[in-house]
This record gives sequence, C-alpha cells and structure tokens, in this order.
Amino acid sequence: MANTILVGAQWGDEGKGKIIDVLTEQADVVVRYAGGNNAGHTVWVGQTRYVLHLVPSGILRRSKLCVIGNGVVIDPVGLMEEIQGLRELGVKVDRNLRISETAHVVLPYHRELDVAREQRQRHNRIGTTKRGIGPAYADKAARVGLRMVDLIQPERFAEKLKLRIRENNEVLKAWGARPLSYPKVLKAYQEAGAFLAPFVTNTVALLHQALQKGQNILFEGAQGTFLDIDHGTYPFVTSSNTTAGGACTGTGVPPNRIDRVVGVMKAYTTRVGEGPLPTEDHALGDLLHSMGREYGATTGRPRRCGWFDAVAVRQAVQINGVDTLAVTNLDGLDTLSTIKVCLAYRAGQQRYDHLPADAAELAACEPVYAEFPGWCTSTSQARRWRELPVKARAYLKALEDLVGAPIGIVSVGPAREQTIFR
Repeated sequence: MANTILVGAQWGDEGKGKIIDVLTEQADVVVRYAGGNNAGHTVWVGQTRYVLHLVPSGILRRSKLCVIGNGVVIDPVGLMEEIQGLRELGVKVDRNLRISETAHVVLPYHRELDVAREQRQRHNRIGTTKRGIGPAYADKAARVGLRMVDLIQPERFAEKLKLRIRENNEVLKAWGARPLSYPKVLKAYQEAGAFLAPFVTNTVALLHQALQKGQNILFEGAQGTFLDIDHGTYPFVTSSNTTAGGACTGTGVPPNRIDRVVGVMKAYTTRVGEGPLPTEDHALGDLLHSMGREYGATTGRPRRCGWFDAVAVRQAVQINGVDTLAVTNLDGLDTLSTIKVCLAYRAGQQRYDHLPADAAELAACEPVYAEFPGWCTSTSQARRWRELPVKARAYLKALEDLVGAPIGIVSVGPAREQTIFR
C-alpha cells in the first residue's frame, strides 16, 4: 500500500472511519495526526458498531500498530474510558497502541472555556463540540500547554496543573463560569495518567523505525479540508491542520516519505455546526435523516446536508495533492430521480470557481447547478464497478472530471464488504 495519507475532502464526516478500516488491511501502522475527541469515526465489523474518538480505526485489526501522534490533543480521561470500552468489546489494545509523549492534554478548564466562549458569542457561534479542543490548541500555540510527558510524571504534573488552574479560574470567574476544584481535577487526571503511562512513548522514533523496516504507514485524518485552521471556512473551522500537510507536522514523518494521498468524499455534502454550506438543501437532508443517516458520531446532532459541491472538492484535491478519491454513501442517493451537482458559485454578477476566503462572502453565494439523472435502484449489493447502475457510473465519472482526480474506491454501505475497488 505504501505510506498513505487519508484526508477528508469536504467538511468532515465523509466516512473516513470505514475507509481507514478497509485500507488498514494493507497497512502495518496506523497513525492519527490531528484533532481531538471532537472527531468520531464509525466502523462496522459484522453486526458490531464501533465509534472511535481518539484511538485510530486500525485498532479493530489485531496485528496493526496504532499510534496517536504529537499533533493530536488528548483528553486523558476520555481516552482512558475509550480504551476501557474497547476492552469490554474484546478489542486488544495493550500491545498495539502507542501515544506520543509530546501530544498536548485537554483539561477541564479547556472545556469550560469552550462552553463559555460559545455562550458569549451568541449570534456568532462556531458550533463546536464543546470538548475543549480549540482552547487546548490555543494553549499549545501560547506555549503554556501541558503534554502527555507532563501527565505521566505525577509531581511535575501536580505543580504545573495548580498554576494553570489558578490562572484559568480567574478567566472563568470573569466570564461568569464556575471555577474548577484543583484537588478534584488532579485526582482524576493522575488516575488517567497512571492508566495511560504504559502506552506513552517517543512516537517519532517509533515511526522512523517502521520506515526503516519498510513497513506501510497509514496516516488517519480527522475532520475535513474545510475545517482546517488555515484552509477552511474560517472562523467556522477546527483548530488544527486537518489537511495532508498536518500528517507530517503531526507525526514527525517528513514529506519525502509520503507516497500517496487518498481523499474521502461523500457522494453529496454534509457539515456539522455553523458556517456556510453553499449547496445546503433541506429536502435532501430530510430524506437522508429519514433513512437514519447523517447524525454526528460524537454529538448525535443531525448533520446539515446538501448536493455535491465540485468547487469545494476540486480545491481540496489541490490543497492536499489528492492522488485518488474514495466516494462514500453513494447508496444514499439510490432513490432520487434527479441529482444536482454544484459547478460554480454566483453572487450578483460575480462567478466563483473557488471558495471565497471570506465566510460571509461564501454564505452570500448561490450554487450554479448541473443536473444528472438518478439510477433509482439499490447499489448496496454491488461489489464491482461494472455491477453499479450505468447512471451511477456516469455520475461518478462526472465527479472525477469536475474535481480533477480519479475515483479508486466506492462505498455503498457501512459494512467492510460493501466496498468497490476500481
């Protein structure tokens, strides 16, 4: 498989968890490189549904080494609970999960600040998951964050935590939020630190050892291109680099060791939270929700839904250097007689073939659509490209041409076997 970055080509929730799980069969190491437990990857194995937040999806295949890289921010209590939940489901984690010693820690004051900031914003909310991810990355950038290497040293952690809680309690009080109890937080986090300590190591050295052995590494992205802090629909973004470049900074593996980039996209478009979504269509959303689809794996919130946006995905292909695309949820369109695709945006007399940098400007844009005939038959039983309906293949071929990258994988359902390799 070679060293592969898998990245979301839309606003997250593209079905990366399933594609990662499928590709992991060919990988030796799976490494998560960005985000926190605000991300949720759903994987079905047989009749069992797994929702993973911090642990890489490769953990569901016993022979694979899974790594949480330095670019991830970790809620230690949440990660401990996630590992315990996996063990209860019979998943082996002790020998094949490793955590970067330099990954930053999400603390309770990060969550409280996240909630307080959203409440203060009122009409300008970002729509975060309130997991404290943004404030944790802010502390990292401000060089006042605590890292896993601090957490697993109890005395050192206690001293640093006391100072950080004292400082952040002043902010919380000023914002009308309840201050935190230092003893209570210390007890919970020292317990989590002791639990996680056996997993914590120098993952940069570990990954370079894998490279020297010629092992295949799969870099697991979280969220999507247009939630990237630099390239997304700012300020309605996450706080990390979710694009392909983040795989290098978030793991310590250099760009010249990357062989290919796989972009994952739905056959339509979704996003969770606030911010512009040019092709949003409430009727399409109602249809997908009625099927039991498009609810957030982390929050349970119904996702906003729209038609496929070729403008956005074309830009994602360029930013990430996508070599091949994986299309998920094709079967979600099986009942439609007509399917729309956005070719460009228009605002007044201005036509856009790219995303405007200003979110307000993007929100004012109207999509320019082309229409394609639907296939009006189930695709869920297809296992080869030629088994897809002719009109479904024509639709996918049109998407390839519009976004500038070939489609190599098509998913027609949540199960591993409902995957077509082209």
